[in-house]
Amino acid sequence: MKILNILTALLFSFGFVSCQNNGKINQEKVEAISLGDPFIMLHENVYYAYGTHAKDGIEVYTSGDLVHWEKAGSLALHQKDSWGERWFWAPEVYYIKEKNKFFMYYSADEHICVATSDSPLGPFVQDEKQPMIADEKCIDNSLFIDDDGKPYLYFDRFNDGLNIWVAELEEDLKTIKLSTLTKCINVSQSWEEVHPRVNEGAFVTKYEGIYYMTYSGNSYESPFYGVGYATAASPVGPWTKYDKNPILQKPDTLVGVGHSAMFKDKEGQLRIVFHAHNNQEKIHPRHMYIASVRFTNEAIPVMQVYGDILKPVVVTFE
Repeated sequence: MKILNILTALLFSFGFVSCQNNGKINQEKVEAISLGDPFIMLHENVYYAYGTHAKDGIEVYTSGDLVHWEKAGSLALHQKDSWGERWFWAPEVYYIKEKNKFFMYYSADEHICVATSDSPLGPFVQDEKQPMIADEKCIDNSLFIDDDGKPYLYFDRFNDGLNIWVAELEEDLKTIKLSTLTKCINVSQSWEEVHPRVNEGAFVTKYEGIYYMTYSGNSYESPFYGVGYATAASPVGPWTKYDKNPILQKPDTLVGVGHSAMFKDKEGQLRIVFHAHNNQEKIHPRHMYIASVRFTNEAIPVMQVYGDILKPVVVTFE
């Protein structure tokens, strides 16, 4: 894989961007996007990116091309509208057509939460300021709605390090059916067997009737943090890890890559968004990257991350 030199690309695209935004890019303020645990949603021809960074809530960026991004002037979710006062992590946002609402699943103070909004820019607000599971620490909640309309929530539980569980949701998409709690995966492969023992950041997609769960393993502080996947014939498993995991680890000069999610771009190409360390010596602030995903033609198709890695940038217009 090669990391696309987006700063060079920008030099050739200033005129186009200026025309689209009725302004001129301030070249001194072109910089990488500082988001950990990133998530991208395409809605009405606009890309929205959310992630871990702000101390008092969740930031949001918008883009028309996945390359140039603008940071919204206010937080998508603010601490005052949420349970918890710190550690606003790993947001995912979905538009639920039947409810005409946007749902944000995120972690606050190591508890999983959900908030809603009429706009992808927010403000996202919790109807009741409480976590989805009040008496247990959990993080990294991710929504999956199957073809039959049944909703599932995947998240990490703090037992034997971090491991991934799933449960069905009630029709409100906010209430967990605790009786359906089912363990999915835990640390079991050699590349994962480091302190603090984590399988985290689950994201589920479906391809040709097979459920694919991407997840991150190893320590997020390690340069060997990476992405693997497991497959199942049902949203609740049993899950079988790909025996050649990880599928994304230390690509090119990047280290500490992980906590991924997937989305389809405007052309219908499946993409994966993930973060990497700031550089090879420094972890924070982490930056957002995008690559492409494909499946092989085998009986159980193999998921592959391939092609150039896109390093999106935030630009300021004047």
